[in-house]
Amino acid sequence: MARNLVRFDPLAEFSALTRDLFDGGIRAAKAVMPTTDVYTEDDDKAFVVEAHLPNFDESDVSVDVDRGALVIQAQRHEKEEDSKKKYVMRESTTSFYRSILLPEQADEAGIKAVFDKGVLKVTVPLTVSVAPRRIPIGEGGSAAESA
Repeated sequence: MARNLVRFDPLAEFSALTRDLFDGGIRAAKAVMPTTDVYTEDDDKAFVVEAHLPNFDESDVSVDVDRGALVIQAQRHEKEEDSKKKYVMRESTTSFYRSILLPEQADEAGIKAVFDKGVLKVTVPLTVSVAPRRIPIGEGGSAAESA
């Protein structure tokens, strides 16, 4: 009875999956995804969110505050009609959604947004938080009396 010995590689499937994802899946999708930068400026006096939204117009973008989160949405709808081609109409929709939890010190009433050359910059002013105050612990009256 003839037996074929095959060397078992437990990571072969993982290697194939990784190769498939990085050769066309994730890398291609990442190139199309808009980026979002979140940082503080002015010595932590402002919380800033920059969303890079190329090919979107200002009218395509909305910024909302919902239950302590900054919500950025963008949607572009294109419609093309060409009677010379066999299709009647070609449509495409591109959308972007990002929700970012605001810090407790956020002054929601003072939020400002500016859209310039495909970059949305939302500035959230931060209020000065009160520093924690240490309470001194004195000698206990009831514990001292019982001794």
